[in-house]
Amino acid sequence: MSTKSNNEQPKKKKPIQHLIGGGIAGFVESSVCHPLDTIKTRMQLRRQTTTKTEVAKRMEGKALGSLRDASNKKETVIVKPNLDGKSAGSAPSSAFHDVGWKQRVPVGAANTSSASTAIKAAAEVSSSGPVVATLGPFGTARRIVSREGPLALYKGLTAVYTGIIPKMAIRFVSFEWYRDILGGWYNQYSGSSSAAPPPPSVTFTAGLLSGLTEAVAIVTPAEVCKIRMQSQYHSLMDPSQRQHAKYRNVAQTAMLIVKEEGVGALYKGVVPTMLRQGCNQAVNFTVYNWSKKMILNWKKSKVEKSGGDVSAVTLDHWQSLVLGGLSGGMGPLVNNPLDVVKTRMQKQVVHAGKEPKYKSLTQSCVVIAKEEGIKALWKGITPRLMRIMPGQAITFMTYEAVSERMEKLGWFD
Repeated sequence: MSTKSNNEQPKKKKPIQHLIGGGIAGFVESSVCHPLDTIKTRMQLRRQTTTKTEVAKRMEGKALGSLRDASNKKETVIVKPNLDGKSAGSAPSSAFHDVGWKQRVPVGAANTSSASTAIKAAAEVSSSGPVVATLGPFGTARRIVSREGPLALYKGLTAVYTGIIPKMAIRFVSFEWYRDILGGWYNQYSGSSSAAPPPPSVTFTAGLLSGLTEAVAIVTPAEVCKIRMQSQYHSLMDPSQRQHAKYRNVAQTAMLIVKEEGVGALYKGVVPTMLRQGCNQAVNFTVYNWSKKMILNWKKSKVEKSGGDVSAVTLDHWQSLVLGGLSGGMGPLVNNPLDVVKTRMQKQVVHAGKEPKYKSLTQSCVVIAKEEGIKALWKGITPRLMRIMPGQAITFMTYEAVSERMEKLGWFD
């Protein structure tokens, strides 16, 4: 019977195996978890800088408008409220992206009783203090579905699909390449055996570099397109609203951004994106590979005691699922402010001669914390964890399963 050492490295995979395994894993993960990403983005884009005085003015103005329209027998148009912190009558700042959202309702919906109720409610609003959005992830999901239809939860999925295969390929291929290079340097200077697995410090650094690589090559442009598409409030149940949507698909969105703002606009928020991806993958790969090593050593020791072949020992699918989920939840708890800043920077449209509200990582954090409170930097953490933890669980389980299947079929021997 073969009794290879527990510390001996497994057979190295070829880059094409990482390409196929990572691409399939990313496709499955994004198909299952994308609605949670849409919910997270909407929560992070929601601002809490509007005062109660301004809300009262808008409510009263809308109510009076409803009375006037009802008497004139005209159609009422409900326009998305201005949350820039300006009065109801002022025009939104052209420095920021403001999707043309509107929904037409029949005349019967605007009656005198509802208008009177709205006026009374406006009068009861306090004259000071910020309005705090109380919607959580489930409330946000319900509002998206009720206003825009169930398919609205999949806005921006084409952008994800466009980038997911190269992103996952770059992630796994670059990680293995960086780990081989760094591991060789470590063994050379420490005098360790070349057959010994790399230490956690090498795995951490390789994961960090792979995250930075994918952020620059794929993630940032894809995220800009995805967020622009997700931030639109048009209903997918109304064909007329779909026709007036500014961003329709990933190719059209990318070309429109380049046309209006230049190629550099596709790399808005690249610094926080690099930091986020680098941190995520450094922690993710380190925790996953260390936990995988511990479990495999434990399983191999049991096989050795029974006189079995340790070379055939692998992780069970449920073990890859659990380890992937746990490792995936570590990074977001620490770097969520980076994700909030990235989302805000990528959503805003900057016009020539206009100064953007969010300029840099540090300045954006200060502005958000000052206007909305420190807690605003952790907006969307719940749906983000709900998105990333099962997403990473699915990714690693699928990747391991596909890689194992390819090895059994002998495709790349």
